[in-house]
Amino acid sequence: MGFFLEVLIGGLMTGMLYSLVALGFVLIFKASGVFNFAQGAMVLFAALAMARFSEWIPGWLGVDNLMVANILAFIIAAFLMFVVAWLIERLVLRHLVNQEGATLLMATLGIAYFIDGLGQTVFGSDIYKIDVGMPKEPVMVLQGVFEGGLLINKEDFIAALVAAMLVAALALFFQKTATGRALRAVADDHQAAQSIGIPLNRIWVIVWCVAGVVALVAGIIWGSKMGVQFSLVTVALRALPVVILGGLTSVPGAIIGGLIIGVGEKVSEVYLGPLVGGGIEIWFAYMLALVFLLFRPQGLFGEKIIDRV
Repeated sequence: MGFFLEVLIGGLMTGMLYSLVALGFVLIFKASGVFNFAQGAMVLFAALAMARFSEWIPGWLGVDNLMVANILAFIIAAFLMFVVAWLIERLVLRHLVNQEGATLLMATLGIAYFIDGLGQTVFGSDIYKIDVGMPKEPVMVLQGVFEGGLLINKEDFIAALVAAMLVAALALFFQKTATGRALRAVADDHQAAQSIGIPLNRIWVIVWCVAGVVALVAGIIWGSKMGVQFSLVTVALRALPVVILGGLTSVPGAIIGGLIIGVGEKVSEVYLGPLVGGGIEIWFAYMLALVFLLFRPQGLFGEKIIDRV
């Protein structure tokens, strides 16, 4: 029982990180109807900015304290993501309002390649580390309840807690603030929202800025775990099944979908992997997404699309 709980908790913590990346897709799709293929590039660019600024700031300002350097690096990286979001809206999206979905999709692909190239040019293409002080060693808990206790990775636990707090804050933002309600109105109908005075361009800037901050937090967490390297872009590919499972328009769906896939990957790899030679964790999420595309393409919480002719 104790080992099963270890696997279950590990899956939940991984799933929370998947949810954080998937949230970036959902936020932008809800506000603009754009499936943002640039989300992975945004995660990488944000992680590179955080890693490099945390290296450069001590030399620039003579700061020896790691926490102070990391805070300043986070502020600068967040501001940089705001600038990137503003430029994307100003130079690209503003000129594509009410265009076909395929046009917007191709635009995000172009943005993704541009951000990848810009990141290499500005920050370099080596492997960098992000040290935000998260403990790496595991800890044994509940030794009095289970024989031998449960082995929990402190870094994964803290990362999952940060991701959960950010997701909760964004959910409250959408539900309780005037800007959040405007974002939901724009998601329902662009033209109707414009007709009642909601500025579409400003809403798009806001949602891309929020997605940029989400990408920054995701980049810091994954960069701390894996190192900042260009394979970090593939983190977004791991979040695609989460979006398909939960629904493109649902913030709760991104959370639940991430948890389901995180737990499913870990449990299937541990208990079914030895029977088939392993490797289930690599393809489990995509097979589950394929099943949903066949039988429930709108996802668990997505809105069912009905075309009337």
